[in-house]
Amino acid sequence: MYHFSGNAVQQAVGSAAGVLDRARTDGDTILFQRCTWCGTAMYHRLLCPVCQGSDLCTERSEGTGTVRHATVVNRNTPAARNVSLVEMTEGFVVRGRVMGPLIGIHSGDRVRLSTVKDPVRGEPVFQLLDEPYRAWH
Repeated sequence: MYHFSGNAVQQAVGSAAGVLDRARTDGDTILFQRCTWCGTAMYHRLLCPVCQGSDLCTERSEGTGTVRHATVVNRNTPAARNVSLVEMTEGFVVRGRVMGPLIGIHSGDRVRLSTVKDPVRGEPVFQLLDEPYRAWH
């Protein structure tokens, strides 16, 4: 039977490969990982989804992206809310909420990060960069 010593556990926790380095965050930035082998950007992964490598480095996102999918959710909430998949400029996709009128949020809209954690859901919150009713003019 194999037993971990206290020192081995502490070393493993401090230097875990692929885990986001939370000490680098300075407030309202999204941290993501990039595989050092193939360069793939990803959000909260332990292994690279392309090459299965575990050598991941933590990077800071610029905070801008494009809505890839937007939907309105009516369950488990007192009012309808937006849930969107946002592809960030660095190449990874994150699930979050886009502020604005629910009818005005579409795939292809450009967004900017407003806050990293929604106080209720804990997901990133984005704001639209383009005017919401541009197709109606």
